[in-house]
Amino acid sequence: MKTALINGSPKERGSASGILLEDLKAYLQDTEAVEYGFHTSAAAKEMAEALNQADALVFAFPLYVDGIPGHLLSCLGDLETAPCKNGGVRVYGIVNCGFYEGIQAEPALQVLKNWCLKAGYVWGGGVGVGGGGALSQMPKTKSGHGPREPIEKALKVLAQAICGGRAQGGRQDCCQAGENLYVSVAFPRFLYKLAAQMGWRQMIKASGGRARDLGRRP
Repeated sequence: MKTALINGSPKERGSASGILLEDLKAYLQDTEAVEYGFHTSAAAKEMAEALNQADALVFAFPLYVDGIPGHLLSCLGDLETAPCKNGGVRVYGIVNCGFYEGIQAEPALQVLKNWCLKAGYVWGGGVGVGGGGALSQMPKTKSGHGPREPIEKALKVLAQAICGGRAQGGRQDCCQAGENLYVSVAFPRFLYKLAAQMGWRQMIKASGGRARDLGRRP
């Protein structure tokens, strides 16, 4: 079995989407996982032939205005004209967002599901991840516990679904039925918000601006 892990972030390095795919890859068993970068709108045309050989496609991308990034939408349109030759290809999604609540990714996962129906793919389910902006600051722990624990559990469930295994435990079976699982970092919401505000102030000062400029409107 061959699984294509598609990083749909416009960032070529250091993206939350890349971190999530690396974590997922660690849980994939009995499958050849190959990574692809859809960082521009032309990426799909260049890689369509390679994707033809995949049994499963996993798209990981950030939430942009409650939807899919524009360049990735262009790539999905290109893939419609070059469908996979291997029948029954399943598609999965991992959407991370700066919102604390993972449920904010629901519209984007629905768009990806609708695209599957139009393009002739099989929707396998997805994971909406809240607190994506903090992932790079939250390293994995050997014990498996910590702020990333809910995300790690969800990715493990998704990996089991991709590989055809059976996930155990109530709602943890959701990806098996082509449904979605929504999780957030195990970190208090008010602290997450406080850390984000501090980060924005630091970034605007580093760019030569002032913290009060964050409240400016066009």
